[in-house]
Amino acid sequence: MHATVHDWIQAARPHTWPNAFAPVIVGSGAAAFHFGFDLGHMLLALLVAWSLILGVNFANDYSDGIRGTDEDRSGPLRITASGKVNPTTVKLAAFGCFGIAAIFGLILTVSSGHVWMILIGILCILGAWFYTGGKHPYGYIGLGEVAVFIFFGLIAVLGTEYTQADRVSWVGVCSAIAIGCISAGVNLANNIRDIPTDEASGKMTLAVRLGDQRARFLFQVLVAVPFIMSFFIAAQTIYALIALAALPLAFIAAMPVREGKTGKDLIPVLGLTGRCMIAWAVITALVLALS
Repeated sequence: MHATVHDWIQAARPHTWPNAFAPVIVGSGAAAFHFGFDLGHMLLALLVAWSLILGVNFANDYSDGIRGTDEDRSGPLRITASGKVNPTTVKLAAFGCFGIAAIFGLILTVSSGHVWMILIGILCILGAWFYTGGKHPYGYIGLGEVAVFIFFGLIAVLGTEYTQADRVSWVGVCSAIAIGCISAGVNLANNIRDIPTDEASGKMTLAVRLGDQRARFLFQVLVAVPFIMSFFIAAQTIYALIALAALPLAFIAAMPVREGKTGKDLIPVLGLTGRCMIAWAVITALVLALS
């Protein structure tokens, strides 16, 4: 068997890309709110975030594949577990993406005058690899959602704002919490779908630890957080409430989870939650930039 371009794209998991784009978009909006927007720095941050999420997705494909935890799953094709691609090739793809992220990250930190942030970049790459890699992956003990909240929420949003505006603000913190929570929700939805197979293989994700019902409740809470944060951001500009227009997308995304859907019926939840995240981020960023 040989992997096609489509197989590689599936392994890159496009439904997770909003987790990379949304924090940079809203972080740039927060910077613009304080007259610090820099298009070049925003584009560099986008490239860093996108490369990182591609790297972590290929790393997960490789690590889960060689451990055998992907042999029986209902999600998209995994190129390592399916045998379509040599595990070493997938591993090299992961580290290639990490390398690209490091290069753009270095350019960003130097051009913004915050060279010390290279240390944060190193931490992000280590976090991406050891999510499912290494002897003791933290994703296997239920810390995956916490890591997503930190890396694709707090660090990504506030790092983007800081490299442009040289500050971290109230609207930035609120936006970081919002994106961090809904990003964690995307990860949790994926793990809710895989509870049966993960539990059988000893992969103790947060969803496995909480159990099906409590994990579904937590997902709904996480998806609701951005809209709660809109009210906090409204303390700075009332127009932030316009982002509530994305609320119907949250209801649509959560519907299969609320209805107790399982297996392949939960796959659309990831993409729908990602669209909700992007919609909230774009609207909030535009509001902040135009205020």
